Parts: sequence; structure tokens; C-alpha cells
Amino acid sequence: MKVPNHVAIILDGNGRWAKAKGMPRTYGHVKGCANLETICDDVKDLGIKYLTVYAFSTENWKRSRDEVEALMKLFRSYLKKCVKIAERNKMRVKIIGDTSVFDEVIRERIHYLEEVSKDYDELYFQIALNYGSRDEITRGMRRMAQDAAEGKLIPTQITEETIEGYLDTAGVPDPDLLIRTSGELRLSNFLLWQLAYTEFYFTEVPWPDFDKQELIRAIEKYNQRDRRYGGVKEEQHV
Repeated sequence: MKVPNHVAIILDGNGRWAKAKGMPRTYGHVKGCANLETICDDVKDLGIKYLTVYAFSTENWKRSRDEVEALMKLFRSYLKKCVKIAERNKMRVKIIGDTSVFDEVIRERIHYLEEVSKDYDELYFQIALNYGSRDEITRGMRRMAQDAAEGKLIPTQITEETIEGYLDTAGVPDPDLLIRTSGELRLSNFLLWQLAYTEFYFTEVPWPDFDKQELIRAIEKYNQRDRRYGGVKEEQHV
């Protein structure tokens, strides 16, 4: 089985999973966060080098105040715990998205986590927090425009590689496989630039129930895809 180099996952269905069990949505988020720790172990075991997860979008602020506050509390706890997870897996962690809106505790824990894990290289783990792809591109293009205005960048020499260098994911290869849990069939403003040639896998399984076997199932489907990147595979003649 050929294992993709980079897997991206939209972590969906925590709230619906909890409600189906007669529990509050926040219970689903707690279980989903615990599952993320397990999946990091599974990803490393399978030999996947890069993992990117969509944990909190720029649109998720629209949820109820109680749910948002519960998520912020969960982030504070997880970011602290993730230091040990990173050490165990020799995993470099990077947070993508606009983190400036978070409180001081969350920002400090993000900085500490990224700093203590910066030299690990067995697994590269990106967590999208307050992330939206259009916001990412907008922020990147503002920095690019500023550099052009200051003479650091010649507009006629801008390439795709130049643009990639201004994105939150700069230096990280594009995902080979995108997985979205819980049955939704959309990207929801996630990695729009980076997913240009990515294979998609959608599963009805909600995130808290997503396990190593389901991950392997997704990779098996990935192995059945013919990735031509716009080219044509020559027909074999008998």
C-alpha cells in the first residue's frame, strides 16, 4: 500500500455525534480532541510524514457563545498537552490561521508548542485554528503587495512559488489526500490553493469515531486513484 506523504483532515461531526448520544455538543468536541491524539500516533505508525487538520474556522465564531468559550478552553488544554504528544512522536507542530484574535494564554501556548517542537522531524503536524483559506490568501497578498510597494518584489517576476511563500503553509508540500468526516461533501474554505490536485475522500463516520481502520480505508481508496495532474496516461497496447 502506497502511503500518501501529506494527509489533510476536516474534523467534522463532533457536535452531531454528541447530540445523537443525548450529550451536549461540547462533549463531542472533547472526544474529538482526544481522538486527534490517537490519530497522530496512527499517522506516524503508517509512515505519513505530514498531517494537517481543520480544527476551528474563521466562520466558527458564529456558533453560540457557550460553545465558542468551551472550544477556547479545550484549545488551552490541548495546546499544553500537545507538548508531550509532540515529544512522544518527535512531531513538529505549527498552527496555521490568524492567531492574533486569541487570548494571551492561547497565543503563548501556541508559541511555546511551536518553539519546543521546532527541531522534531519525524512527523509535521499543522493545526488550522481561526483558519479560512480566503483569509489566508488575503493576508498573504497584503504582505506581497507591501513587499512590492517597498521594492522587495518585482510584480512581473511573481510565480506560483512566490505566492506559496506568502501562505501560512509555506515550505510544506501540498496534501496528497483530503479526508472529510461526517458525510459533508464540501471544502468549507479549507486549503483552497493547496488542494488543487489533492484526492478527496468523504466518509459518513463522524470524527470521534474515525479510527486507524477508517484511515487505512481512505488510503486504500487513494491508492485506487490515477493521479495524472492534468496529463494523459499513455494507453498500453497489447
